[in-house]
Amino acid sequence: MNPKDSIDWRSIFDPTSLVYIVVGVAFAAVALEAFMLPNKFLDGGVTGIAILVNLGYGVDLNLLLVLLNIPFLALGWKKVGKTFAIQSAFSVFLLTLILHFVEFPTVTQDKVLIAVFGGFLMGTGIGLIIRGGGLIDGFEVITEYFQKNSALSASEITVFLNSLIMLSAAFVFGIEPAMYSILTYFTAIKTTDYVVEGFEEYTALTIISKEDDKVKELIVKEFGKAISVYKGERGYLPETFHIHHPCDIIMTVVTRLEVHRIKLAIQAIDPKAFFYVQTIKEVKGGVIKKVGKKHD
Repeated sequence: MNPKDSIDWRSIFDPTSLVYIVVGVAFAAVALEAFMLPNKFLDGGVTGIAILVNLGYGVDLNLLLVLLNIPFLALGWKKVGKTFAIQSAFSVFLLTLILHFVEFPTVTQDKVLIAVFGGFLMGTGIGLIIRGGGLIDGFEVITEYFQKNSALSASEITVFLNSLIMLSAAFVFGIEPAMYSILTYFTAIKTTDYVVEGFEEYTALTIISKEDDKVKELIVKEFGKAISVYKGERGYLPETFHIHHPCDIIMTVVTRLEVHRIKLAIQAIDPKAFFYVQTIKEVKGGVIKKVGKKHD
C-alpha cells in the first residue's frame, strides 16, 4: 500500500513532532500578533492572503486561515499523504486557537525591526512545524502540485504567486507597507531554510588522483572521514587523449570549515589532483561530524 494512502498514527502522536508543531505555532502566533498584524505587514502564501483580506475588509483572520487552508489541505490529503494533512490541519487549528484566546502586546513600532524580527519569528515557526511533519500554509502543497504539471520550477511558481500577494498589498495598503512585507517574507523564508535544513552546510568533495590510495588513507585516517569509492579512469587530456589509466574516484562529505584544510592536504600528496565540490542540503548517517586529528 502506498504510504500516502495510510495514516501513520505513530508519527502523528510522536512527542518530538508534537513539540515541534506546538512550539512552531507559538512562534508564528507571536510573529503575527506582536509584530505583523498591528503594522499591516504581510507574509507570503495563504497567511499573507488571510492578513490582506482581514486588514483590508475586516473579515475574521481565524476564519480566513481555516477556510483558505481547507482546499490546500484536501489537496495535500490526496497528493502528499493523509498523515501530512492531519498534522497540517492540527497546526492550523492550533494557530487559530492561540490567536483567538491569547493576546500578545505589540513589541515595537520600528518598521525595520518589525519586518526583521517578525519574519524571523514567522520563519522559525514555519520551520519547526515542517520539522514536526505539518504546515500552516497550504501554498507549499499547491506549489508542489503545479510544479509537476507545468514547465515552471517550484521557486518560480512561489515567486509568481507571492508577487501577486505583494502587489495586492501595495494596492490596498500602499507601497511602503508592501515593501516592508517583502522584507518580512524574505526574512521568513531564509529563516525557514535554516531551521529545516540546519545552519551547517555540508560539502561533497570528489577527488581524482593518481595517488588515490594515499588520498584515501589521508581522508579516513588523518581526518576521520568516511569515503565512497567509484571505479573510473583518469586521463583523456586534449594533448594526450589516447592516454588514460584506471583509478579510484573518491567522494567524501565534509563541513564547509574542513574543505580548505583537506584540499591543501590532498595537494601536498598530489599537486595535480583534480577535485570538485558540491554543496548539499542534508546528510544523515555515516561519519559526518567526527573530526579527526589535525593534519599538518
